[in-house]
Amino acid sequence: MKIGFIGLGAMGRPMSKNLLKAGHEVHVYDIVPAAVEELVNAGAIAECCNKAVAAATDVVITMLPNSPHVKTAVLGENGVLAGKHEGTILLEMSSIAPLATKEIGKACEAAGVPMLEAPVSGGVGGAAEGKLSIMCGGKQELFDQLKPILSVLGTSLVLCGDLGAGNTTKLVNQHIIAVEIAAVAEAFAMGKMAGVEPEVVYNAIHNGYAGSKVLDGKLTAAMDREFKAGFRLDLHIKDMANAVETGYAVGAPMPLGSLVLDMMKYLSANGLGSEDNATLMKYYERMCNFEFHRQ
Repeated sequence: MKIGFIGLGAMGRPMSKNLLKAGHEVHVYDIVPAAVEELVNAGAIAECCNKAVAAATDVVITMLPNSPHVKTAVLGENGVLAGKHEGTILLEMSSIAPLATKEIGKACEAAGVPMLEAPVSGGVGGAAEGKLSIMCGGKQELFDQLKPILSVLGTSLVLCGDLGAGNTTKLVNQHIIAVEIAAVAEAFAMGKMAGVEPEVVYNAIHNGYAGSKVLDGKLTAAMDREFKAGFRLDLHIKDMANAVETGYAVGAPMPLGSLVLDMMKYLSANGLGSEDNATLMKYYERMCNFEFHRQ
C-alpha cells in the first residue's frame, strides 16, 4: 500500500521504518531535512510538502507535536486536504487535544476524507519494536480497514469511541503516568530522608501492589542517572496541559494534574525540558538536596 507519513520525530522515524519493513511504499515529509534523509536512506520516498504526500498516497499518517501543527499539516494551504484525491484516508496519530481532533475531523468529513485518530503510548522503544498501544477514535469500519497498518505499529489496538475518544483516552494515560512519577518521587524521597535507600525500598515493594511500569522504568532511570529522552518532559507538559484544559472544559476536578503540571513547568524553565519525563523526579531531589542513586 502507498502510505504517507508526515512527522519524522523520535516516534515517527521508527514507525515509518516499520512500515517500510512490512513492505509498504512510504512517502515522507518533515520540516527537518536530516529526518527525511534518514528515511530516504531506509527506502522511503521524499515529498516536498504535506499536499504532495497526500497526492501520492492512499493513507496519510500524521505524527506531529501538538494541535496547531496537525491543523497546519492537514488544513493548511499546502496541507493534506489540498492534495486529497478519491480514496484518501487520514490516520491522525498525534497526541493532541480532543476538541482539536473533532475540529479536524469535521473539516475532513466536509472534504470527503475519512479520518481515524490513533494516538499511541509506549515511547520510542515501543515504536521501534512495533509494540505500541494504540487508542483509536472514529468509525468501526474505518478502524477495521486500517487494522493491517495499525498492526505493524502496535500490539494493542482499541477503538475507544467516536473521534475525540482516542485522544481523551491518551490524556488519561498521560495524566496517570505524570502523577505516578511524582508520587513515586515523593514517597521514595521520604524513605531516603528517613534512612532507607531507594534501591532497598524498590527491591522490597516492586513485586507487590505498588509495583508498576513507572516504578520499574522511571525510578530505575533516576537511580542510574539516565535521563536521555525516551519521552521528552516538554512533550509530557503539552499532554498534561491538554489534560487539565480538557478536564476544566468538561467540569472534571484536576487538582493533582494541575499541581504536577506546575512541577514539570518549573523543571522545563530550569533547562530540563529536553530530558526524559523521568526528570520529574528531580523536582523532589532539588527540594530535598540529594540525588536518587543505587547503593
